Amino acid sequence: MTRLLTATVTTASILLAGCASAPAPAEPRTPVPSAEPSAKTATTLLPGMPPPIDPADVYAADRPGNLAAAAARAKPLVYVPNFGSDTLSVIDLRTYKVIRTVPAGHGPQHLVPSWDLRTLWINDNAGNTLIPIDPATGRLGRRVPVTDPYNLYFTPDGKFAMVMAESLRAIVFSDPHTMAPRHLLPVGCDGINHADFSADGRYFIATCEFSGDLVKIDTAAQRVVARLHLPGHAMPQDIKISPDGQTWYVADMQTSGLWIIDGDRLTVRTFLPTGDGAHGLYPSRDSRYLYVANRGAGSVSVLDFRTGKVVSTWQLPGHASPDMGGVSADGRVLWLSGRYDHEVYAIDTATGRLIARIPVGTEPHGLCVWPQPGRYSLGHTGILR
Repeated sequence: MTRLLTATVTTASILLAGCASAPAPAEPRTPVPSAEPSAKTATTLLPGMPPPIDPADVYAADRPGNLAAAAARAKPLVYVPNFGSDTLSVIDLRTYKVIRTVPAGHGPQHLVPSWDLRTLWINDNAGNTLIPIDPATGRLGRRVPVTDPYNLYFTPDGKFAMVMAESLRAIVFSDPHTMAPRHLLPVGCDGINHADFSADGRYFIATCEFSGDLVKIDTAAQRVVARLHLPGHAMPQDIKISPDGQTWYVADMQTSGLWIIDGDRLTVRTFLPTGDGAHGLYPSRDSRYLYVANRGAGSVSVLDFRTGKVVSTWQLPGHASPDMGGVSADGRVLWLSGRYDHEVYAIDTATGRLIARIPVGTEPHGLCVWPQPGRYSLGHTGILR
C-alpha cells in the first residue's frame, strides 16, 4: 500500500492507510547524553524527551563544538534548496564556494536534519517527496513519497516526524524514519508552515502564514488546544522560543517585526518592529541574541534576549533578500539564503560584516548549515536542543 497522501482523501482513510502499511514507531537510534533533572523537571517533561542540560536555557546543548557523534561524522557543508531551479547547491564551509549542484525534485523548500541527526531531508514540496541525504558523504538517497512536505519537524521524544502540509491544511504525524503517515491533524488555518516547542515539549505553536493565525497543539495528544488570530493583516513566518522558555517570538513578514507571545496563555504581549519582511529567526550559540532576517529590508536585526530590545541592525550591501538559514557550529557565521537574488550570504556574527556573497540557483530558500551542535533536532533548518 502506498504511503502517498492526496489532498482529496479523508482523514480516516489516511489513518487506515498509515496504520496498515507502517510498522510501529521506531525508537530513536542516536544515544542521547542525559542530564540529572530535578524532580519537578522530570515529572513535567514530555515522556521520552531527553531532559534539558540546563532547565533555564533550552539552547544550552548548542554551544560551539558540542557535536553529537552522528553530527561529528558529517562533512562541513551548507545545503541550499533552490526552489525556482529545482536544484540543491552545496557550499564548502571553509572556502565559501559551491562545490556541486544536483537535481532536487520539483520546488524544494527546506533542508531539515532528522531527530537522530543521521539524515538530512530535502523537502521536495511540489514534487511530493522527501529526499534523504547522508551527511557523512553528502550523497542523496532514494525519494520517499510524502504529500506536500513544505516543512518538516520532529517531536522532542523522537517518536514522530511532523509534515507541515499546507495544501491539506494539516500536520501529518508520521514515522520518523520511513515517513509513513500515522495521524493527520487538521489545523483549520491556511499556510501552516513553521513551529517551535515549549521547554518541556508538552506543546508546540505553529504559524499559519496566509490566515494570520497561530495554533497551539498538545504534543502527546496531537490535537489543537488553542488558536490566536494575530492583529491586522499579519503573515506570521518563523517562530522561536526564548532560552528560558517564557517568551515566544513570531516573525511577521507583513507587519515587519516580531510578535511577542505568551505561549502558555497564547496571547500577544506586544509587537517589536525590526525591518521590512521579517522572516527567519536564529538564536546565537551563547543564547544571548536572536538574529532576525528582514527579507524586504535586506538586513538582519539582533535582539538581546535579556532585554527584549534590538541592539544592532546589520544592513547588507546592495540589494539583498535574507531569508532562511542557520548559524555555523562555532557560532561565528550566520548563513542566510538570498531568496530573490540568487545568492547566499555569510555574515560575521561578531561584526555584522558580510564575509561572502555566493551565487546559487533561483529562489534559494531553507538553507541548512551542517553539522550543528546539539543532542537532537526538532526540525526546520536546524532547531537543536
